[in-house]
Amino acid sequence: MRQTGDWAVEPLVPDEVYTDREEFTELFHNAALNAIRRRTMSAALLGHRRMGKTEIFRRVVNRLFFEQDHRDPDAVVPVFYELPDEITDRRDFALKYAENFLRWYAAFRLRNPGILSKPRKTHNLLSLVEERLEMSEGLSVAIDFVRAVMEEGAVPIPEQDAVKLPREVAAIDDRTVVVFLDEFQNTRLPNSGFSVTGFFKQAVESPRCPHFVTGSAMSILADDILGRGGLYGRFDYERIGPFTDYWGRELSLRAARHYGADLPELMAPVVSDRCGGNPFYISAVIRQAAKRKKRISDEETLSRMLAVDISSGFIWGELGDQVSRWIGRVNEQGITKWILYLAALEEDGKDIDLERIQNELKRQENADVPLQKIREILIRLARGDLLEYKAFGNWFGKISDPILNEFLKVWGRIEIERQNHQQVEEKVVSRFEKTKRRFHEYKGYLAEVYMIQILWNSQGRTLPGRYFHSDRDIVMPDRFFYIDQRHRPGAGERMETDIYAGAGMEVWMAESKWRNRPAGPDVVTNLLRQAEILRERKGDDLRTLRLWIFSHDGLTGRAAELVREHGILWSSRTELDGLLREVNLRKLPELEETSTG
Repeated sequence: MRQTGDWAVEPLVPDEVYTDREEFTELFHNAALNAIRRRTMSAALLGHRRMGKTEIFRRVVNRLFFEQDHRDPDAVVPVFYELPDEITDRRDFALKYAENFLRWYAAFRLRNPGILSKPRKTHNLLSLVEERLEMSEGLSVAIDFVRAVMEEGAVPIPEQDAVKLPREVAAIDDRTVVVFLDEFQNTRLPNSGFSVTGFFKQAVESPRCPHFVTGSAMSILADDILGRGGLYGRFDYERIGPFTDYWGRELSLRAARHYGADLPELMAPVVSDRCGGNPFYISAVIRQAAKRKKRISDEETLSRMLAVDISSGFIWGELGDQVSRWIGRVNEQGITKWILYLAALEEDGKDIDLERIQNELKRQENADVPLQKIREILIRLARGDLLEYKAFGNWFGKISDPILNEFLKVWGRIEIERQNHQQVEEKVVSRFEKTKRRFHEYKGYLAEVYMIQILWNSQGRTLPGRYFHSDRDIVMPDRFFYIDQRHRPGAGERMETDIYAGAGMEVWMAESKWRNRPAGPDVVTNLLRQAEILRERKGDDLRTLRLWIFSHDGLTGRAAELVREHGILWSSRTELDGLLREVNLRKLPELEETSTG
């Protein structure tokens, strides 16, 4: 996107901060262009809240709007629409949806994004379209439909015809239209009796008019909206998750520069780790540090900033709004808040105990709530990604988002138990400051982050053997299913490996050492012991085991003998920087000597 302010739909993240979603922007941009040749089906971008889904759609739409020749009859007409949380009038929805389509169609064809907001009055918009655009048959159908909907009762089921309008125009005029829909779960709003989900069945099937959808409630979108009924099987799926710590580090540093926070290079991947790779949490903590003029020089300061933000900052505001809106959508008997809070108090790693919640409701609210009713409410909360629910196993658990889980406890004490906000905040900060330090060698961890990103980026490739001190080039797996850090294949002191990457019958185990001295034979022998444990455990399920050591300053003579003897791959800083260049990543940063290791 150009840096001159050219946008049709405003990006929400500054360009100076925006980080690593190129894989998805390219995917949807190319899919939209492939619709010209009728090669694209409708697709859903699925992921938990605040992973950057909406921003991806906005940036793809802007690229399509400005990077194509708008005079080319084969160009893709992009349309963006965010479904509101509250829809009570079907005719009003139909008019807004159809008018939005017309605005985008005219704005793109005339290369004038101002039409998206002006003229405000619908009849003035229709006049503009008629005066300035060549009137095709499809366009005349769209204008006629909008005029008809403006007349009370003229269209029996206006919402049904409205959602099909983009497809209808594309088909009549043999044009390509791609519709980007945000908050698609709002096609069904049970509390207000509104649902247009089924009407999209025909709309999304046209190769001339694929629909790309996303939303903030992944579970209800994937399971209830797209996973059953008329839309089942009509969407391809792309899943977006948290940043790897390499890209989380990149975001931390960019955000620190943009917001004026003081963040040392070594602490950037630690920020990402503590925030679970969630881009919103990372940015929130950095902004909190900038606001309070705190240098994030250690884990204690990071913990304090995180605690403050969860209990009274950007995270508090965002998650509080999300929780309130979802509870408003599913509230029954006035007990939904209590049930959510009591579920959040469950011990980590344990299934949520419905009987405990039932007993606490009796004690706290003097309410006799049947277990079945508690179960129904928990299911609805899970649909909003506030809990985890497995229907086949019939169990509930906490969602894999420690910050959200912590927020729910704080929120419950303040909103449900009505404890003093400042006192709750003080207790949270005190508890977080006592959090055990997770990293004792920051430089070694930073190298791990880079090594892991090399593995991800090199999938399906062949890497030059010279970067591993190998006579043969290294053929990488087609896919790593997961890459863990500090993976423990066995019990006992030092029986851990820094990196464990699983690729089916092939496994990579790696160690990272950045000690300003060559690594000795103990590093090699420890990795060999872990390898032996893994071979015993996996047996015939292990075909290839790759062992890899990074030592910033090389190996001692005896360590070098051992790696040659056992065929272990190893890289010094020079070779690792070569690998990073090979897979299009930044080289390791130059770091000053520091007491943090």
